[in-house]
Amino acid sequence: MKLDIVTRTETLDVQKTIISKIRDLINIKNLEPGDKLPSERMLSEKFGVTRSNVREAIQKLEFYGLLKSIPQSGTFVANIGVIAMNGMIEDILRLEEPDFKSLVETRILLELKTARLAAIRRTDEDLQKMKEALDAYTEKVRNGEDAVQEDLLFHLAIAKASGNSTMNTFMLIITPEIITNFEKYHVCDKDLAESGIIEHQNIFNAIRDQEPQLAKQKMKEHFKMLYQYCYNI
Repeated sequence: MKLDIVTRTETLDVQKTIISKIRDLINIKNLEPGDKLPSERMLSEKFGVTRSNVREAIQKLEFYGLLKSIPQSGTFVANIGVIAMNGMIEDILRLEEPDFKSLVETRILLELKTARLAAIRRTDEDLQKMKEALDAYTEKVRNGEDAVQEDLLFHLAIAKASGNSTMNTFMLIITPEIITNFEKYHVCDKDLAESGIIEHQNIFNAIRDQEPQLAKQKMKEHFKMLYQYCYNI
């Protein structure tokens, strides 16, 4: 486990170094919006890193809207001024990996919204996906098996049903880290898994019946233990 943490930290450090060098390259070459960056191969040789390292750094800058990759054409500077770009890159370089409690808190805030929106916008296909995840969760719990992944798949199905692609993306970003650390931090007692079946069913019913306020309330009740974990209440 310690080796994994060190490796991940080193990878993040390499990524930040590459982002800094890409920023410097843009400034030195006076690249403007629409100008093309050197290829991944050329950047990897110039920076002395692997192409996968370069690709990850570019993808991060693309995620924040600073670069734009076009298949078969290359990577281009996005339509943003140099001063704004430099400021945003400085902010990106200062970003730290969120601690687990921050991830859980973000999840709570997001899911109260997604549950409400899902109740308004859900389709029959969305309901089917939620039902499949709920059934899988129920089966594992009643067989005495770990059901953390099935639990989160149910919540991801709700996020998708919200019809808000940004919220859905945020959920997809934070979910893997939550899955990894859920039991490590002993957030929820395994004995509560059985009551989780009922709580999930209540959320599902409210979304199915298109009752947004009830869906939000049932989600809040479901997060009782998470509230205690985050806010010591």
